[in-house]
Amino acid sequence: MDTQFLIESFADFARNKNIDRPTMIRILEDVFRTMIRKKYGYDENFDIVINADKGDLEIWRFREIVDDNSEDIWDYDKISLSEARKIESDFEIGEEVAEEISLVDFGRRAVMTARQTLMQKIKDLEKDILFQKYKDLVEEVITGEVYQILSREVLLIDNDGNELILPKNEQIPKDRFRKGDSIRAVVHRVEMANGNPRIILSRTSPKFLERLFESEVPEVYDGLITIKNVVREPGERAKVAVESYDDRIDPVGACVGMKGSRIHAIVRELQNENIDVINYTDNLELYISRSLSPAKITSMKIDEENGRVSVYLKPDQVSLAIGKGGQNIKLASRFVGMEIDVFRELAEFEEEDVDLDEFGDEIESWVIDELKRIGLDTAKSVLGLSKEELVRRTDLEDETIDEVIGILSQEFE
Repeated sequence: MDTQFLIESFADFARNKNIDRPTMIRILEDVFRTMIRKKYGYDENFDIVINADKGDLEIWRFREIVDDNSEDIWDYDKISLSEARKIESDFEIGEEVAEEISLVDFGRRAVMTARQTLMQKIKDLEKDILFQKYKDLVEEVITGEVYQILSREVLLIDNDGNELILPKNEQIPKDRFRKGDSIRAVVHRVEMANGNPRIILSRTSPKFLERLFESEVPEVYDGLITIKNVVREPGERAKVAVESYDDRIDPVGACVGMKGSRIHAIVRELQNENIDVINYTDNLELYISRSLSPAKITSMKIDEENGRVSVYLKPDQVSLAIGKGGQNIKLASRFVGMEIDVFRELAEFEEEDVDLDEFGDEIESWVIDELKRIGLDTAKSVLGLSKEELVRRTDLEDETIDEVIGILSQEFE
């Protein structure tokens, strides 16, 4: 085994991976100390001198000279006078012997084991460097190239050839990839699996949308505009609350851009996801109202204790508040952190009617049948006629008509 080649190879790797010199020397020393312990059982009285740049290695063993009959002769850091004089003939008791140990003295098997240990440490160090690199990049956007498409995930490689994973559930439903495509995504999490780092990306995370705003809107990147909240239905709809610390800057206008130039770039990246940019406010009622944009709320009742809010809208605004497939109301609920219930507010003339059969417990059935005979089958249809008209058109007495009108009127009070 060429020790110089081994050390130089490791040093080159360390420099390429930006490993600091102390770490590089420490790893090399650990490997050689392991080899020493396996041969001698200890390493306390050994010094290792490494010049990684030149590939030089020196191992020195230090022992104190004692008399041949001394009780300390068996200590690991002692050597008998007779043994010392085999090294140099003029040694005396009490002096220290510095003996250079050659790798050949360890035997071929020990040196091969040391080489394997060093190679393993190199691999472990590389994995640790990769893990730490991407751990620091969590929630940051990176770009990777697709190299394999599987049923449950897409595999990408970064500029250094490291494998990145984009799981199916972290892809926008409309995403369609081909080998060689360049993909932007946020680093979602980094984990170790069987000693190997797994770098999981996401295109559905709210952080991905937030980072896209930072890249497209200079005011967000510079901190003049803050993104306070983001909720998404990936590929369909998103709501973003923004706030400006400079009264001269309109946060919504800055994020949207001239004729939508800034927001369009983000929308294209997210497969035409519809993005509502909303002015953030501490006023809960106003915040809820803005969250249901583009619908306009007539009134609302907030139950903060139970985390619910009831909003009332005109009939033509209900569908806007709910949105396609309930997306808008669902996102708005997550946006404000409360369950939102939508109610249709009816004009007086649009009040819901009630079937006459619903009053069977209060009005005798034959009276209901008589009213139905002249085409009056709902409470509103009865109340729509005057008492005189009802008396004239039916065979009912005045007192009966008064009683029916009274019962029906109470329903709408």
